[in-house]
Amino acid sequence: MIEIYTDGACLGNPGPGGWAAIIAGDAGGHEVKGREEKTTSNRMEVTAAIKGLARIPPGSQVRIESDSQYLVYTMTKNWKRKANHDLWDELDKLVAERNVDWLWIRGHGGHPGNERANRLANEMAGIVEEHPSPTHFDLGGKVHMVDISEKATSERVAVARGTVAMKAATLELIKRGEMKKGDVLAVAQLAGIMAAKQTSQLIPLCHPLPITSADVDLKLDEKRSAVEITATVKTMAQTGVEMEALTAVTVAALTIYDMCKAVDRAMRIDNIRLARKSGGRSGEIVLE
Repeated sequence: MIEIYTDGACLGNPGPGGWAAIIAGDAGGHEVKGREEKTTSNRMEVTAAIKGLARIPPGSQVRIESDSQYLVYTMTKNWKRKANHDLWDELDKLVAERNVDWLWIRGHGGHPGNERANRLANEMAGIVEEHPSPTHFDLGGKVHMVDISEKATSERVAVARGTVAMKAATLELIKRGEMKKGDVLAVAQLAGIMAAKQTSQLIPLCHPLPITSADVDLKLDEKRSAVEITATVKTMAQTGVEMEALTAVTVAALTIYDMCKAVDRAMRIDNIRLARKSGGRSGEIVLE
């Protein structure tokens, strides 16, 4: 028995809509999802079932679980089909080639498959959830890496910043290159670049990414007695590089601390944050 959890969502009726189908299986289940610019909730519910079933070989035993009475009861209780005849015809053809059971489940009842399908459908429709369901748990409630196979590859850029505050005398030693452990800025810059490339080995659920560029810039702010760190990371991938940029800043800051701690125990690593990101469905986000 192959289980498919489906859901559809719409921002307005009609309006931009999204659909999702979770095909239960190994590695937490396979996700398929999509978006239409002008549609209805009912069309998205039926589309989710069509797209899910289309991934299943003919002759298979399938159970579709959905919180849509429109979908489930039309297929099981012969509710009258007043609209969306094109989709119903397509669904009937797929069902005729498979042994399909239908199960209605109550929405937002805590079922992992339904919650996940609901979250993905809302995401595709552009609906911002007030209390979004967790993304890093599979259908059995176990931790898993999010499936990004259906995302489009695009150029992704992230810029992160942070500060290491210190005594004026410590900053002066860095400026003159007189710290006993060597050139603080050069070593910290290299450490940050290396850290960006190793992020997926440090943060458990980050995807390994093909980084196309990693730049770590360190500037001395004598007025504030601090080293300002800016990391810019780029990739061509299906997910963003925010974590890589933040990791680069963090490790660069820790390297500065390590190289200078013998002369200044009061150093303080401050305000590590994302400054800007671009790429993917969310486009450009400028935070400062």
